[in-house]
Amino acid sequence: MGSWREIIDGIGEACDFGAARLVRDPRRKGGWTLLVEEVQQSYVDTLDPTHLYFEYTRRVGSVVDTAFPAGAPLRVLHLGGGAFTMPRYVAATRPGSTQLVVERDRRLAAFVQRILPLPAGADITLRFGDARETVLELPAAAYDLIIGDVYDAAQMPESVSDTVFAAGVARLLAPRGVYALNVADLAPLAFSRGQAATLRTAFADVCLIVRPDLLRGRRFGNVVFAAAIEPDRLPVARLAAIAGRDRQPAQVVTGAALDLLTAGTAPVQLDADPDPDPD
Repeated sequence: MGSWREIIDGIGEACDFGAARLVRDPRRKGGWTLLVEEVQQSYVDTLDPTHLYFEYTRRVGSVVDTAFPAGAPLRVLHLGGGAFTMPRYVAATRPGSTQLVVERDRRLAAFVQRILPLPAGADITLRFGDARETVLELPAAAYDLIIGDVYDAAQMPESVSDTVFAAGVARLLAPRGVYALNVADLAPLAFSRGQAATLRTAFADVCLIVRPDLLRGRRFGNVVFAAAIEPDRLPVARLAAIAGRDRQPAQVVTGAALDLLTAGTAPVQLDADPDPDPD
């Protein structure tokens, strides 16, 4: 147990891309929140890695749980590390999985691992560098699951938002592979509409998981996408059932409803000055 000041203020570190803090959760013995430039980035429960506190991690977790046979080990690529919430979750729920985490901030990764070590025996490898460059360098068809959660504080870099990047991610997936992507957005969901149109240029099956009030433009929040190369690959009914039972209920948008949502929206091209992710 740390000092009272450490418990209240957390443990700070100057990292490569901003100041980071790890703050204890007084309600859970193993709970910690990672903040970068005072923006919440990750929540981790070291005693129970299956506890997904942030809404968007539960959405991503539902994709992991339903898109593949229960407990089956996977080859996973994580774009963005943070406090390694999802690598810990996959290691706990799918023992034997091999995971590669791409993180640009070497000092942040070292800081997190010093305070919150990765689980012993988990096959989790870190690679430091730019997500876009790495996606273009990795071998094709090497992953069953790719999770995209690349952020600069509260902003998703445009370099991971365009058709070239989406095609690069699709190239890395095995034929029945799945891509899960976290996007932060606000009314009128311009960025999410653009991402949906962009993903559809590279993937045959796309859906998004979103809270109804966010879809109606009443709040800021997270939209989680799932995408697959194979048509009708995504377990939409199961995703919708899980989202509807969540303590922050959501709905799944796909098919004709997604056509309506993206009507008139062009895929993102970097040379076409895409709309930035909301700050």
